[in-house]
Amino acid sequence: MSNRDLYIEKAKAKIDQWNAEIDKMTAKVDEAEADTKIEYQKQLDEAREQRDEAEARLEEMRQASDDAWDDIKAGFDKAWDSISNAFDRATSRFK
Repeated sequence: MSNRDLYIEKAKAKIDQWNAEIDKMTAKVDEAEADTKIEYQKQLDEAREQRDEAEARLEEMRQASDDAWDDIKAGFDKAWDSISNAFDRATSRFK
């Protein structure tokens, strides 16, 4: 497996982990009282947005030509840090 494939697999695994976190958050939203539910739902929506953005970036990487790979990867790394931090902030409010 190439470095590119390994990199993409690693990013996909992280997104899968985020999907599991979103499932846990959804369960908490369902169990929450009305006031808390509104705040939880807001954080859940934010986490989903970040996950969706990460998935879109991952798809860009999958579709990138070999010539564009280095540029796409550099942009992905920068975006990934921002997306990851935002996702962590959203999920931290559920703990």
